[in-house]
Amino acid sequence: MYLWTRNHFSGVGSASLVVLIGAGIVFSLLAIGLSRFLVKPTWSRQKLEPYECGVPTIGKTWIQYNVGYYLFALMFLIFEVELVFLFPWAVVVKQLGMVALIEAAVFLFILFLGFLYAHRQGALKWM
Repeated sequence: MYLWTRNHFSGVGSASLVVLIGAGIVFSLLAIGLSRFLVKPTWSRQKLEPYECGVPTIGKTWIQYNVGYYLFALMFLIFEVELVFLFPWAVVVKQLGMVALIEAAVFLFILFLGFLYAHRQGALKWM
């Protein structure tokens, strides 16, 4: 059985990254170009109006939203990203031992401090 070593994969990572970025750019440009070629653009007054879930807009469409909605959404995203980091850790926690448990506790404590700060600043208070 042949054992793969780190030296065997030395150039594969950067080459595949370049290929993936290139393929993404080519695919995107191809999709945009194909849609411009196949679909005839039509302009109408209705297409230039802002879309409000199918309901015609009443009044001014450019209104200012409260920044609290954005803060609430950012806090939600922060704690969702936390789960992305904790899931792989939870899969291998028995193999990593006590050191991994302490590291995860420190990570959660730092996030909890951020949560307390946001709570005291009023970022989590609904309008």
